[in-house]
Amino acid sequence: MDIDLSRRNKKPRLLLESERDRLEEFIDSIHYSARYSDDQFEYRHVQLPKNMLKKIPADYFDSAKGTLKLLWEEEWRALGITQVYLHEC
Repeated sequence: MDIDLSRRNKKPRLLLESERDRLEEFIDSIHYSARYSDDQFEYRHVQLPKNMLKKIPADYFDSAKGTLKLLWEEEWRALGITQVYLHEC
């Protein structure tokens, strides 16, 4: 799998405290798919609430594609994405 690293910031762009505060209300609404894997990697899809996307800083987006950039781990964790798997009862 080839990943286009030009679609990410050259180094992690950390959120300011005020930016993190604006995203806090959406963290419980982030949807995580079930995990799945191939011979090499484990995957999962993450869906962010539409209103949350409006609060994410513009430099997290790829203006040519109109989507979020490929984020560094520090960046997606700062958005509140945890990748923790919670079993539903």
